Amino acid sequence: MSTTQVPVLIVGGGIVGLSASLFLSSHGVKSQLVERHTGTSIHPRARGLNRRTMELYRGLGIDKEVRAAGAALAPSEGIYQGHSLVEVIERHPRKERTGPPRMLGAAYFSYLGPVEGTRGTQDMIEPVLLSAARDRGGDVIFNTECISIEQDPDGVVATIRDRTTKLQSTIHAAYLIAADGAGSSIRQNLGVQTTGVGRLGALLSILFHADLSELVRGREFSLCLVNQPTVRGLFTSINNHDRWVFHLSYDATTEEPGDFSAERCEGLLKLALGLSDVAIDIKSIMPWEPTVRVAEQFQHGRVFLAGDAAHQMPPWGGQGATTGIADVHNLAWKIAAVLSGQGRPALLKTYDSERLPIGRLVSDESGVASDAHGLFSMPTSIPSVMALIRRIPRLSGYGYVYASEAIISEDTTPLLWKIVRLLPTLSQILGIGGSAGSRVPHIWVKHKGQRISTLDLFTRKFTILAGAEGNEWCYVAPNVASSLNIEIIAHRVGSEQEIAAPDGRWESAAGISSTGAILVRPDGFVAWRSWGTPLNIQDKLEEVLTKVLCR
Repeated sequence: MSTTQVPVLIVGGGIVGLSASLFLSSHGVKSQLVERHTGTSIHPRARGLNRRTMELYRGLGIDKEVRAAGAALAPSEGIYQGHSLVEVIERHPRKERTGPPRMLGAAYFSYLGPVEGTRGTQDMIEPVLLSAARDRGGDVIFNTECISIEQDPDGVVATIRDRTTKLQSTIHAAYLIAADGAGSSIRQNLGVQTTGVGRLGALLSILFHADLSELVRGREFSLCLVNQPTVRGLFTSINNHDRWVFHLSYDATTEEPGDFSAERCEGLLKLALGLSDVAIDIKSIMPWEPTVRVAEQFQHGRVFLAGDAAHQMPPWGGQGATTGIADVHNLAWKIAAVLSGQGRPALLKTYDSERLPIGRLVSDESGVASDAHGLFSMPTSIPSVMALIRRIPRLSGYGYVYASEAIISEDTTPLLWKIVRLLPTLSQILGIGGSAGSRVPHIWVKHKGQRISTLDLFTRKFTILAGAEGNEWCYVAPNVASSLNIEIIAHRVGSEQEIAAPDGRWESAAGISSTGAILVRPDGFVAWRSWGTPLNIQDKLEEVLTKVLCR
């Protein structure tokens, strides 16, 4: 039996596993990915990526390709309900578009980041990620399953098997990322328990082809709930032409998936469509259960759970895939830091303390967005509408702040400034106002004649972004980097600086004075904020970085 050694083994080649490969490669970490299926997803799950996810893909340089992959789905907007799709669609006049529609919250959050979210299903997006992962040195192997793992203090030994030849081999890895889905065998074999309300309903995801282009032209929709005595379910558009999915609700106490033949499903589809003479070609019928479950721990020794292996939630909040992508983005730089010796193994424990609370939060919120059958629940009461409004920040990928050993939450802000900021800005509400644990604030700046975002200033290293008069930060950064044997980049932001912005704009966005600074981690989150220049600045910066790296 052959043996391979690799720094990181990724089990699961869906959108989360492929993203993990890309993020690790961006930090110079080699990985091997094994996926039990023969290729990328053929079923159109996960229909959109929020603003934060597109920021991450922009950092990888693949956001344009990802957006282009979902172009056919881009016009889809609106959530409707009615007796049939025809009855709902024909209530709405055709729209003449002058540009692509904006996703939920885009109009409110457009100044908070450099890119908008996009629509696109996993079967559209995963081929883009696969190509990019392989181009960047990621070793991706399909039709191969992980049948067992053993771990010790020095690493993980995984036994894998080719599903065609049945040949087995072993992989020795320093760390393993389990992105093997909701039924994660790795999670189960490790004995990691899950909590949550559990199953919310029983659905059949019916992928079918039917030419509805003339019906929906100019009236493209995102979701359409259909409720009849004999058929209840949810239509989702895929390409607004001839590819569609209908999530059919059924009573699992009296029926099972095998009771729904293709012929029966075709009849139910015609009822739900409100079209008796349409030609329907059913491509697949996949049973699934909308579920709210979260693992009790995201780390078990040298194994890390990510994506659906860590948290399952109904898809109606649009946060399943994007939360998993954020998981592995958070994890990748920490693994890289520990493998390089810059960080201690304790740094990896902050993955659990930072991501598990987020997994619980968005899973619970997505569960609230489901009705008694596990379908999307249309907000019709004032409390339900207000609950949706409160969720909008997280639908865009914002609205949370990390707290862990890798975040230094010392508050040096003067009392007067705190009083001024008692009326919070939208950035503060969304958790991107420069405080420790938040995503670094975005403003547009000029650098070498080019208009860029402050988010573009992070090159997988620790970065200091100081105010216009923060000379000392730039002076001491090389000394601290040399002392700690790490890389640090330092910039001043102001009208007369290399990173040019109107005086005061950066300081206002970051919540610092002109002599203050924020220290940004390699994942673009603020590790520490200093209102001004501290006494013994070099010693202080070295102390902070030592804590952040858990040394």
